[in-house]
Amino acid sequence: METQIKIRNEASVCTIDIEGVIGVPEDEQFADSSHSVATYERLRRELESIKEIEAERVVVNIRSTGGDVNDALLIYESLISLDATITTRCYGYTASAATIIAQAASAGCREIASSALYLVHLSSSTVEGNAADLSERIDLLKKTDDRLASLYALRSGRSKESFIALMSENSGRGRWLSPNEVVEAGLADAIIGVEETTKPKGLIERVKGWFSPQQQEVETTAPLNDVNVLHLPENIQPKASTIAFEEGQNGVKGSRTKVCEDPSLEGVQPTHNALAYADDLRNLRYQRL
Repeated sequence: METQIKIRNEASVCTIDIEGVIGVPEDEQFADSSHSVATYERLRRELESIKEIEAERVVVNIRSTGGDVNDALLIYESLISLDATITTRCYGYTASAATIIAQAASAGCREIASSALYLVHLSSSTVEGNAADLSERIDLLKKTDDRLASLYALRSGRSKESFIALMSENSGRGRWLSPNEVVEAGLADAIIGVEETTKPKGLIERVKGWFSPQQQEVETTAPLNDVNVLHLPENIQPKASTIAFEEGQNGVKGSRTKVCEDPSLEGVQPTHNALAYADDLRNLRYQRL
């Protein structure tokens, strides 16, 4: 992992990227493993350096669909043990064990991208052996589910049973949640990356900055509230105008073409000469027959 560390005097901001399958070494996942943390052991070494510089803030970017619950819980415990403000940011498909790490943020610092999806589900595993082996694994899975639901409940303020129900949907495979649903469930505090939607600027905002400072300083005796900037003399420019842009639009009418000007739409009345020529042509045809 390449930890981005920015030091200013005694304060610092550290960025940690957690990518890929949690619990699987990076060199088995990426061509370049220097930019990610996928195992607890790798994270532990990086946290040593973060503690040495006494970071005030740590930002954890999470781009993972999950992995090993044990590594995820160890990473979670390591992050919350830091004497710093922890911000977690979830991107893309954030699922399974990755959602555990996402809960390691300080109060109010769990963020999720507006384009992300979030999944919590019952734990699963593979096992082979006799009935006793299977029974032991079932017991471990149930305890794991209870532990995870308790963790979600602790950070969300909701009941553990509500998360057990959510994780049990679709035969235990859970359900993908939108960013808004994640916030409503108490698993995130804020949605990031949302573009601000504002109304189009009016005429006043559009013309601001069009004029030079010298032109803006010119005073006019006309009441600017009722002056159209397009009709002022060139040497007099207003500082502002309150004429609505819609009024100018309503004053413009589309051009129209008279029907009689377009022969393709309506026949044109023939002249007397044209009628005479037509009669001559018909007579000529009759004579030839």
